Amino acid sequence: METLENLLFEAAAEGNVNSLKTLLQEDPIILDRVIVNSYSNTPLHVAAILGHIDFVKEILRRRPEFARELNLCQSPPLHLTSAKGHIEVVRVLLSANPLMCLARDRNGLTPLHLAAIKGRIEFVKELGRAKPDAALVIEGRLFYICTVKFLLMDSATEVNSQNLCGMTAIDVLIRSQIDVRDELKKL
Repeated sequence: METLENLLFEAAAEGNVNSLKTLLQEDPIILDRVIVNSYSNTPLHVAAILGHIDFVKEILRRRPEFARELNLCQSPPLHLTSAKGHIEVVRVLLSANPLMCLARDRNGLTPLHLAAIKGRIEFVKELGRAKPDAALVIEGRLFYICTVKFLLMDSATEVNSQNLCGMTAIDVLIRSQIDVRDELKKL
């Protein structure tokens, strides 16, 4: 027999808001129990990574603190959806808690890092608008310098690729040391 918690995670995976509401009627403290007993992903993590916007909204309406919950990788739901590519979910999570832009996972990465690594420019802009501090300094170094260095160290990255301005990663690295604040203002 499936437990109510299992049914809750199935509802999250399907994005089934009606099932969520039914489960909450049967057991009004099911979300509280999940927070206490969950050692990995919460239903919000599951729904966020799969892009189930209505389920995400309903969970946050009932328990906005779920936006701060971390999984085993020390990632809040915002990290997962920033990497996966669900911009509407990112916006909803940001409205629930913009400070999660500054959260770091166990690798020290913020949602902004993950969005940049995945090449999700719209996400970088959205995260930068929500919390500009997230884009400025990472461990005392400018964010774009860290990103370029990461990309240069990745052997799968074509280091001579050019952006829309015709600049290579090295060009960006050199230029970013001079005018990164001007570039961030353009976001």
